[in-house]
Amino acid sequence: MDNDSGAEMFHLSLLLPLTGLFLLISSTSGSDSAAYPVTCGTRGADLPEDGLVALCPPDCSRRTVSVFGTETYASVSSVCGAAVHRGILGRAGGLVRVHKLQGRRDYEGSYAHGVRSLALSRWTASFSLTKPVNVPLELTSDTSTTPLPAAARPVAKKPLKKPSVKKALTAGNKDCQLDIAMVIDSSKNIGHRRFNLQKNFVSKLAAMLRVGSTGPHVGLIQASDSPQTEFLLTNYTQPKELLFAIKELAYLGGDTNTGKAIMHAVETFFGQDRGGRRGHPRVLMVLIDGWPSDDLERAAMLARESGINVFLVSVAKPAPEELAMVRDKDFVKKSVCRDNGFFSYPISSWFSTTKHVKPLAQKLCSLDHLLCSKTCYNSVNIGFLIDGSSSVGEGNFQLVLDFLAAVATSFEVSDVGARIGAVQFTYDQRLEFGLFDHANKEETIDALRRIPYMSGGTATGAAISYATQSLFRRAGPGRNFLIVVTDGQSYDDVRLPAAAAHRQGVTIYSVGVAWAPLDDLNAMSSEPKESHTFFSREFTGLAELVPLLVRGVCKDFTENN
Repeated sequence: MDNDSGAEMFHLSLLLPLTGLFLLISSTSGSDSAAYPVTCGTRGADLPEDGLVALCPPDCSRRTVSVFGTETYASVSSVCGAAVHRGILGRAGGLVRVHKLQGRRDYEGSYAHGVRSLALSRWTASFSLTKPVNVPLELTSDTSTTPLPAAARPVAKKPLKKPSVKKALTAGNKDCQLDIAMVIDSSKNIGHRRFNLQKNFVSKLAAMLRVGSTGPHVGLIQASDSPQTEFLLTNYTQPKELLFAIKELAYLGGDTNTGKAIMHAVETFFGQDRGGRRGHPRVLMVLIDGWPSDDLERAAMLARESGINVFLVSVAKPAPEELAMVRDKDFVKKSVCRDNGFFSYPISSWFSTTKHVKPLAQKLCSLDHLLCSKTCYNSVNIGFLIDGSSSVGEGNFQLVLDFLAAVATSFEVSDVGARIGAVQFTYDQRLEFGLFDHANKEETIDALRRIPYMSGGTATGAAISYATQSLFRRAGPGRNFLIVVTDGQSYDDVRLPAAAAHRQGVTIYSVGVAWAPLDDLNAMSSEPKESHTFFSREFTGLAELVPLLVRGVCKDFTENN
């Protein structure tokens, strides 16, 4: 082989044995830079330079990513989400080259490769994507390698300098960590001029709220004949982007069907798949010019039941001669979270809104006053007291854990939401995990399912005393629930420990299976006994009790709070 051929072969590939593995390194003399690691949420606007090769993590298509456009994407789009949408990457992630482009109009939305991209009327910058070629990756290892012959060693190059990223992202107001859906009036009643004044007011309010990654998130819906979602909670988490998106809103016209818009927001807007954050208070701020065309009461009731705080900002209230045209003169009282004056905000005219920006923002961020955030699903402390005696058996014990996991699934477990703990008992007691040991639902349910079966006798009375002291020492009154699951007679007294727990503010639900005596179950349960005592002849029947038990807990919480 002549020298030219040898050099060509060398430049094609080097096969290096590395501790039993072979690494094929392309060494073509291209000018590609080193791969730049990013996250699923990294946007085109976040990249420091044009032509950068991004290294995307796996499973970005399974996460909530914002993508705008098709083939050419708005720079506010997730790079990795766009790469999956484009078909360049799959679930495993990988490398993609990002080409920065000028802004444009009319980004087209589409669905491709499991990713839904949204349409966007205009944005200030764009990017396109291509598959990278010949990107060297750094390899570090403590293991020994087979050295190359001196003649074959490539000329040493200066280490590639990784591009630096300036921390330009705004964290936002950490004292106002809310998910806020704004419903604005886009009806024929408001007209173009006042619609633009409304946009100006909403822009100033959004700036005052100080949105950011760890601050408030804002989404927006236009109320017209039918509600129109303009952007979701996580589409614009930086102030400049959000203000630009508000500026670009187009007037719709049509009727003021605010009730439909509220219902749309409640049913679709705050889910985690739409950008809602678990455990964060939910606020729905509704702007109405004059009065609504449809009924608000049913939608507002659903909002309250869903833990959403509805604020109603009414601008230019009906004149006396217009009252006959108002469908429901009490629409403000019926639509807000509570009719206590805090959740309603009247403004006399669209021409005098500026002075109301700061006081309204302060109201929205008053977390302690958001009464509708506190529902049973995100506020209760639940302790599971689990019979691990020999009569239960390994198989039935797993059915009990499945039953309790189903109960736990119904609640929004988080570090600021509902809390769940578990104690298993025989003659002895064992704290499986406390109320503050697991900060989310997934961890809690996983911990429940992994509880090992103890086996032994049955001392339910002592277990109630132990669980009350172990689980509820740090918890507040009126929110504490102990669910006792047992399959037989207790060898000790249950009445005195249960009565002590009741006095401590713990509501007890007793769930009996198989041979559990009704007298013991009633003695443990809170009043009224008939609604706090459950029984199933078979362990397989426990699943049917889940909705009844959850409904009972929520009823107790609502009545006591």
